[in-house]
Amino acid sequence: MSEAFQIRGGKRLSGDITPQGAKNEALQILCAVLLTSEEVRIKNIPDIKDVNRLIELLQDFGLKVTKNGAGDFTCKADDINFEYIKSKEFKKDGARLRGSIMILGPMLARFGEAYMPTPGGDKIGRRRLDTHFQGFVELGADFSFDDDESFYTLKAKELKGKFILLEEASVTGTANIVMAAVLAKGKTRIYNAACEPYLQQLCKMLNRMGANISGIGSNLLTIEGVSELRGTEHTMLPDMVE
Repeated sequence: MSEAFQIRGGKRLSGDITPQGAKNEALQILCAVLLTSEEVRIKNIPDIKDVNRLIELLQDFGLKVTKNGAGDFTCKADDINFEYIKSKEFKKDGARLRGSIMILGPMLARFGEAYMPTPGGDKIGRRRLDTHFQGFVELGADFSFDDDESFYTLKAKELKGKFILLEEASVTGTANIVMAAVLAKGKTRIYNAACEPYLQQLCKMLNRMGANISGIGSNLLTIEGVSELRGTEHTMLPDMVE
């Protein structure tokens, strides 16, 4: 077996490629559909393990998913099953996927309660969850953690807007807090917010659903809470690495 590649240049390349949608955007967008009981159609969803696993988890949670074509799904969260979210099956399934942390904001905003096992996923460096919970608590949620079960619980009779200074400009943390704040009462301002393209995509989708988010693309987001969100269509950006 050869231990080297030999490449001879001078050959013209041609053709085209359509990159799949971005994984990091997909994990946020798919969880955001929990914020409304109406249909949300999402296009350019990547066909990769982590995203498919999240879709399966959301289906177990009661999300209705219809496949329209490759990477094209219609989702409807009008009959959510909270018995599953408290079950041993969810504690096992949710722990296998780090992206499952993104269901907390939508659940808390729409249903006033959220549950999550300590999420798994990749082990690259330090992935703090402090930012997520800091934001939820400042919006008015009660937070508890069961050491024996490694299980987070969040509850709130009513979320109220507040000025939040994030200790870390976390993309997923900002996204989770934004999703909780869109249905909170009053105005929320998030300073030191992440402003990456995938977060901008999430904010634009939420605005099309009826949210009122300004400052998109900056590190200061202002969110005027609304009473409910409606359905929409969204096409995800291509994955930057691909």
